[in-house]
Amino acid sequence: MPDSAIEFQGVWKRLGTKVVLRGVDLSVARGECLVVIGRSGSGKSVLLKHVVGLLQPDRGTVRVNGIDVASLDEGELLSIREQMGMLFQGGALFDSMAVGENVGLALREHTPLPERQIEEVVAEKLALVGLSGTEAQRPSSLSGGMKKRAALARALAMNPKIMLYDEPTTGLDPITADVINRLIRRLQDRLGITSIAVTHDMRSAYHIADRIAMLHEGRIHAVGTPDEIQQTRDPILRQFIEGSSEGPLLPT
Repeated sequence: MPDSAIEFQGVWKRLGTKVVLRGVDLSVARGECLVVIGRSGSGKSVLLKHVVGLLQPDRGTVRVNGIDVASLDEGELLSIREQMGMLFQGGALFDSMAVGENVGLALREHTPLPERQIEEVVAEKLALVGLSGTEAQRPSSLSGGMKKRAALARALAMNPKIMLYDEPTTGLDPITADVINRLIRRLQDRLGITSIAVTHDMRSAYHIADRIAMLHEGRIHAVGTPDEIQQTRDPILRQFIEGSSEGPLLPT
């Protein structure tokens, strides 16, 4: 794919006795939101961990902006991670810190910005996700959806060029999940960042994706636009997106 921001080339990965990835080939264009779908345990989150260098492939290559992530030393890896934001499945806010402290944490640790400027950035990012004025609140006082949005503000604090979303709507009711989906799509269109989201929530996938890729048995089984995925006749993909117990995919 021309002008790819992220590339997986022939990536294999074994975790314990299980081979999770079996030669994954996948490219994400600059400015694109790619959603990776698949069953629980299919390796979706393992893909994300390769992008940030938490895991290294047993075989194959993962490149970010043309750079082989596995070839980087600790300092170089830190530098490339500073260009990324990640929304963790549970939000992963620090309960011992106020919301504003959570959002500004990376700025305080990795930039020379004075406190006044950090506070301005924190206010800006909280406003971006619809949480203006929550700086002094504790995460424990927030609803599930507000925690996700606060975590998203934190992920955006360093103005990342790449965003990674791990099951962004898990644990949320349908209305709150729709708020998060609309927010992700709006930020994508407004900021033009490159994004990978992993999910098994097809409503979310259709809403936020430019393209959708299905990971099945360690390989990319299918890739297409949301419309192409919805219209597929592939029996494996069809069964998954319809959530049917009947078909070639057996219950786990």
